[in-house]
Amino acid sequence: MTILNTEGTKPIYVQIAEWIETEIMNGHFNSDDKVYSQYQLAEMYTINPATAAKGLSLLVDENILYKKRGLGMFVTADAKEIIMNKRKNYTFKRLVQEIVLEAKRLHISDVELIEMIKSAQSEEGE
Repeated sequence: MTILNTEGTKPIYVQIAEWIETEIMNGHFNSDDKVYSQYQLAEMYTINPATAAKGLSLLVDENILYKKRGLGMFVTADAKEIIMNKRKNYTFKRLVQEIVLEAKRLHISDVELIEMIKSAQSEEGE
């Protein structure tokens, strides 16, 4: 699997957490499903188990996963909603702000920007 970008600035444990979030969003893990253990993740991505554990802990801290002592990590009932709200209110908002800022730098009008977004949406829908 090649989900990890070891050349970028984003920490590996954050990438692991985001990958699990995406797996939950895509329905590969549902409420109360057991997710991969730190050792499974470490083997899958050839990383240190402590790094994988840090990614899982991040999701526990955000109430996306919960621990069952001796059994592993499981998906919370509200996981999808938490992830959607986080990505919408933080990730997506930041991306839009970056796009708007870059459009201003390049003197792209609001109309042009909206047309570019519509064009990208139609290309994605094809």
